[in-house]
Amino acid sequence: MTTMLEVARRAGVSKATVSRVLSGNGYTSQETRDRVFKAIDESGYRPNLVARQLATKSTQTLGLVVTNTLYHGVYFGELLSHAARMTEARGRQLILADGKHSAEEERQAIQYLLDSRCDGVIIYPRFLGVEEMDEIIEQHPQPIMVLNRRLPRHHHHCVYSDQRVAAATVVDKLVEMGHREIAFIAGSSDSPTGIERLAGYRDALARHGLPQQDALIAPGKWTPACGAAAAATLLARGVSFTALVASNDDMAIGAIKQLHASGVSVPQQVSVVGFDDIALAPYVIPSLASVKMPVTEMIQETISRLITMVEEGGVQTLPSFSGTLIRRDSLKRLLA
Repeated sequence: MTTMLEVARRAGVSKATVSRVLSGNGYTSQETRDRVFKAIDESGYRPNLVARQLATKSTQTLGLVVTNTLYHGVYFGELLSHAARMTEARGRQLILADGKHSAEEERQAIQYLLDSRCDGVIIYPRFLGVEEMDEIIEQHPQPIMVLNRRLPRHHHHCVYSDQRVAAATVVDKLVEMGHREIAFIAGSSDSPTGIERLAGYRDALARHGLPQQDALIAPGKWTPACGAAAAATLLARGVSFTALVASNDDMAIGAIKQLHASGVSVPQQVSVVGFDDIALAPYVIPSLASVKMPVTEMIQETISRLITMVEEGGVQTLPSFSGTLIRRDSLKRLLA
């Protein structure tokens, strides 16, 4: 097995110089680094990662906790893709831990990453409450960032978009376009995002003095099939509506299919709006109006802030991110 001393001899430098090149600490010229890396390649040397981590007090890794109930969606694919690319660009490795199906399993996944000595951890929570996450941040020395949840005690440890305001803004736009009977397909009842979007819908109706009818709200669980079933439920109730807001694009697409199958024209009879602006949204017929959530910007800010915490310590609190309504063919103004 090749040793660091053999690499040093092959490169014509000291063992201490090889150690500096591998750890990134201290100055070495580009020419010296090139010689060391060439010697490593030629000799097949593999550094002892545990010893290196003990010496540098860094694993060059960031952890990400996401529950597997979110894996199937387009949103998760975008989240993971951006997180992996941005972590790589910062010279670090991303380690994914599964939060599974409960708050306790999310907690175990977080602890696994902390025990693995990740330099910092990102949590995309599904089951843990904000008070629990505040406590986790206070109990551990490693920096922890929480994505898509607002923390009352640790504002600088979270990056989030205001889902409640985003949903209210959609209803505001529909009212501005002449709609008064607006139906809503909710997300999963145990989803913080789903709860906030439903609350925003209710907020806007109240602000505009419109009646809140339970018959205009149908349950959903984020999939196209759930969206189709919710649309069928709304139609079966016989309640009138000229606009339909779905808590995500998958359910909006399922709802459009069901409305069409039931002889209801979109957008001539019912306008439909979704959330997340998935890649498929512009290509369905009619093209789907959707609220674009700033996933890329949020991930970039999360990783940037986490690495700043790891390397420098403190970081300033920034405001929340906002969603943007992308208007497409499924959205139509009512004629006066």
